[in-house]
Amino acid sequence: VVDGSERFSLLHGYSVYNQIMVKEEDQFKIDFTTEWGTYAYKKMPFGLLNAREKF
Repeated sequence: VVDGSERFSLLHGYSVYNQIMVKEEDQFKIDFTTEWGTYAYKKMPFGLLNAREKF
């Protein structure tokens, strides 16, 4: 995150926190549809980290 940077803040640390890649074959499991199309996450949204435990 901070390689080669002159300055960084606490927010930079949070920007890479919980960016877990989702396998391409599993992206359909967490897609969402709007009036403009269907979209799938490439990285796991923060709220899904412990989704299995909540259900």
